[in-house]
Amino acid sequence: MTIQWKRRLAAGLALAVLPLIMTAGSLHFHCEEVRAAQVIKEEKGTYGCLTWPQNLNAVRSEVEIFKEIPKDLRADAPIATAIYRNTQVYTNSLMLDMRQLPAEKPLFYRVRAYDLDGHPIGPYSQPADVESALFKTERNAPIPHDPYGKGSGSVLLYPVYAYTGNPNATRYEIEVTSKYPENLHGFSPSVHRIYANTTELTDLYDDAPRTGTYYWRVRGMDSTGKPVGEWSLPQEIKNPVKHWKVAVYGDSISHGGGHLSFGPADLAYSYESYLDFPSINLSQSGDTSEAMVMRFEKDVLPFSPEYLLILGGTNSLRAGVPAADVISDLKEIQRKCREHGITPILMTLPPINPENIQKAFHEPTYEGWKASFDEVNAFIRGEVHIDTAAPFEKMEELPT
Repeated sequence: MTIQWKRRLAAGLALAVLPLIMTAGSLHFHCEEVRAAQVIKEEKGTYGCLTWPQNLNAVRSEVEIFKEIPKDLRADAPIATAIYRNTQVYTNSLMLDMRQLPAEKPLFYRVRAYDLDGHPIGPYSQPADVESALFKTERNAPIPHDPYGKGSGSVLLYPVYAYTGNPNATRYEIEVTSKYPENLHGFSPSVHRIYANTTELTDLYDDAPRTGTYYWRVRGMDSTGKPVGEWSLPQEIKNPVKHWKVAVYGDSISHGGGHLSFGPADLAYSYESYLDFPSINLSQSGDTSEAMVMRFEKDVLPFSPEYLLILGGTNSLRAGVPAADVISDLKEIQRKCREHGITPILMTLPPINPENIQKAFHEPTYEGWKASFDEVNAFIRGEVHIDTAAPFEKMEELPT
């Protein structure tokens, strides 16, 4: 299993945690050189992006576009005369090449959400006018999602670069730069590049902690690595290294994301976004309790938090690591906190759903995970803690 998909798995562990608590592998290949004039000549045209409200229970969505609203319209059945249909939309937005749609107006669209098993979650949305809902652009480039630095829970030490893919792109290259890129068009790398990676997904988890001011952008490619369009406009991220009163430290449950298709850039799935005080998110998806011990000095101490909210151990216990080892790791994190004047606040571990994990990722879960979770949570409840597992006490496992 590739790193990106393991992080999808890690995010999947939080499938239903946040609503209850708070209420691609990287592909490396050589891109064939193509002259910019070739691409730009082919790409002239108008593009549009449709966006609709997030369904927090959806894994994917279906979008259909049609010329007329049928008299016998049904909310539970597709329209046979639809001129466009996409059943594999994994964000709440879709970029369209308007040249491929009829010029006559009006056009209408509607959306239906699906669960992990491919079953509809409720009916189609009400038909809506495409033109009034469309964000138009002449730029054939992915559209970045830019939630960072815009309210509670939006400062992440380990950023995730998310975007809406552009038409005909099947792969994406993400570039991070130390300064604003000097070349806003085309597909050549910036002289300020400090990191780049490729993926087939519409988000990329950065392996490196990022502080200070930096920029990121993304471009599409086809299956052979040839450019599809050009770079998106650069997005600025500022991660101030200053004194933070509260920091959050953990794995994907704290990093953010859920329902397989949503990541930390989707702040609705981040419990930090519901806090009424500022915090910095120092979590990293996929972390074990041992990994949290190892990166403490590098990732926690530079921010000098007064309080550290700690939620870790789920990935370790799911893999069969003994509860005693996880407890030992948590004690070591507590010790390091106190040694540096930080108040550690442990958080109990909500249950997981092994069936969903197996179904989505073909990853087994240790048979004795429930007893291990109980043992670790018993230790945590004897310390200064927040009982995030309390809402699930009567549940055998995390609900779907």
